[in-house]
Amino acid sequence: MDNNQALWGDRVVKKIIKNLEKRRMAGSYAPTAAQARDEILSMIPKGAIVYRCGSMTATDMGLWEEMKGLSGIEIIDPYLAGLSPEQGLELRRKGMTADVMIASSNAITLDGKLVNLDGMGNRVAAMAFGPRKVILVMGINKIAPDLESAIARVKHHAAPVNAVRIGIDTPCVETGLCTDCKSPQRICNMWSIIEGHMIQNRIHVKLVGENLGY
Repeated sequence: MDNNQALWGDRVVKKIIKNLEKRRMAGSYAPTAAQARDEILSMIPKGAIVYRCGSMTATDMGLWEEMKGLSGIEIIDPYLAGLSPEQGLELRRKGMTADVMIASSNAITLDGKLVNLDGMGNRVAAMAFGPRKVILVMGINKIAPDLESAIARVKHHAAPVNAVRIGIDTPCVETGLCTDCKSPQRICNMWSIIEGHMIQNRIHVKLVGENLGY
C-alpha cells in the first residue's frame, strides 16, 4: 500500500472508531495484517473457548494457525475437513456459547454501522447475542460512506465473490452481480445491521490498513 492510501486509511479509521464508541462498541486500528493478527491473539484470555466463523480475512492473515499454538485455547471450528453437515451445524450451535467469537463484517459505514449478510445465519446471530466477546477484523476495503452504499457493496460484491469462492451454482457466479435469485444454494438470506449494543464493548472492531477479504 502506498503512503497516500495509508494516510487516507488512518484518517478515516479514526473517525469510525470514535463513532463506534458512541454506539457502545470498541474499535482499534492496525496498519498491517500481521500487527492486527498479533493484537487479536493478545485479546484471547487463557482457557477461552473461541468460535471460528467464516472469514477469509482471518484465514488469510494466518490467525487460526497462530491461535492453535496458544496453550489452553479451545477452538470451535465448523470448517474442519471431513465434517458431515450435521456435525457442522452442531458446532455452529455450540459456538453460540463460546467465550470469544472471531469473524469479519461485510461492510462498515463511516458512522459506525456494521452491515452483514448470511446464508445460514449463524454468524449474524452470534454477533447479536451469544458469545461473551465478538472480535470483527476488517480491511479498509470494507469501509462504505453510508448504509445504502454498504448494502450495495455486500449485495453486489462480497456475496457474489464468496459464491465464486465456494463454487456454488447461483446466477451471480455467472453474471458477477446479484439478481435476487431464489436458488436453494443462495448464500445471501439473512441481513443484519448493527447500530449499537446494550453491552458496552462486547463487540470490538479491529480495522486494518490493508485490503483484506471480500
